[in-house]
Amino acid sequence: MIPRAEVTRWICGQRNVIRLREPDRWDVLGKSKRKCDKYKTGVIDGPACNSLCVTETLYFGKCLSTKPSNQAKLGDQGNLSELVNLILTVADGDKDGQVSLGEAKSAWALLQLNEFLLMVILQDKEHTPKLMGFCGDLYVTESVDYASLYGLSLPWAMERFVPSGLSSSMGQLFAPAWPRKAKIAIGLLEFVEDVFHGPYGNFLMCDTSARTLGYNSRYDLKMLDMRKIVPETNLKELIKDRHCESDLDCVYGTDCRTSCDQSTMKCTSEVIQPNLAKACQLLKDYLLHGAPSEIREELEKQLYSCIALKVTAHQMEMEHSLILNNLKTLLWKKISYTNDS
Repeated sequence: MIPRAEVTRWICGQRNVIRLREPDRWDVLGKSKRKCDKYKTGVIDGPACNSLCVTETLYFGKCLSTKPSNQAKLGDQGNLSELVNLILTVADGDKDGQVSLGEAKSAWALLQLNEFLLMVILQDKEHTPKLMGFCGDLYVTESVDYASLYGLSLPWAMERFVPSGLSSSMGQLFAPAWPRKAKIAIGLLEFVEDVFHGPYGNFLMCDTSARTLGYNSRYDLKMLDMRKIVPETNLKELIKDRHCESDLDCVYGTDCRTSCDQSTMKCTSEVIQPNLAKACQLLKDYLLHGAPSEIREELEKQLYSCIALKVTAHQMEMEHSLILNNLKTLLWKKISYTNDS
């Protein structure tokens, strides 16, 4: 066994910085045997290892493979000790109050995944999928009933050939009834609150698309893919001083954009559009389609005000809170007396 204090020093490193990077792409099924060999010899450990390697009852509904990407880090945090204790609690898979060598190695491998750290930080939040267990650098989350905002997800091979407009129209045909869409939308707004200036800093959503969101049978929103939700401090380091010809060169992920300074031909570090504006852009067609006539005009007005939000705007945080609360209130009032609430 490794004393908790020693593991704390190992995780923290020299500069109180937790560094993360995604490993090379791997086939989880092809490597499961090697993971089990390591588990049986005590090299790795975790609460999912027994189901994967002994009882063989672990079934993979969907695997998200990873690609090589830039390092991510949370930066120097004033409450780093609290974060480390949180990580150690998760690392102690058998809950015996100690972290074994196998558990420590597994935890360290998992900390190379940005999504895993975010899942640990937000584990008590409603819209983060529940972490069911891990084994080595493989981790398992709860199954989500519907793997798309619209309830319909095309196979990736088909997505390339279907125009976005047609895909959206097809999605509306399979989308839930409007009151249920409103509840799902409220879930996305609540998740935006969860990652906006939380106890471990501000996180930026850099792929705000229907395919990264899902919902369960109660129409509670669940985040399906959080690999492109990154610490703001990390994004600024990644993108600042990047050579650029235009603003199009200053993009991280799908939609985290900064501007190109034409005097230096380098990207600036300030992201232009906040998470809330991108969430509202995604929700605009989703909510306006089939919206009750008595709130449609007000809903459209609020959504466009939300989309217009800029990070650089004066009193942005106050506007952010006001718009977010107004939207949630409008939606809740309309569905609060229905079964969907």
